[in-house]
Amino acid sequence: QVQLAESGGGLVQAGGSLRLSCEDSTGTFTAYAVGWFRQAPGKEREFVAAINWSGANTYAANSVKGRFTISRDNAKNTVSLQMNSLKPEDTAVYYCAARGYAALGTTSDEYDYWGQGTQVTVSS
Repeated sequence: QVQLAESGGGLVQAGGSLRLSCEDSTGTFTAYAVGWFRQAPGKEREFVAAINWSGANTYAANSVKGRFTISRDNAKNTVSLQMNSLKPEDTAVYYCAARGYAALGTTSDEYDYWGQGTQVTVSS
């Protein structure tokens, strides 16, 4: 199994960039598909992007396509979410999740392990 922790959240102006990181502390990260989700106050949890075990296959939600890029470095036990051209509607708590020995998924109930979340706030 994996143990996940997100980092890199913060406050940024609209149009700016942030890079979120999700680190696994167990050293088994390479066997897991990983997804990023976000949840704003009063809103449902929303899929953002996902990546398969090797990094060869990625998928992003329509709301972030062309702005966010997911990548992974299995040697470093990390998955990153590069967020560019940020908008106020991107404001949310961002969560990293892992799914063992399976293809990437786009719904939260497909994932088994979750980090604690990191806050992203985009001001206008």
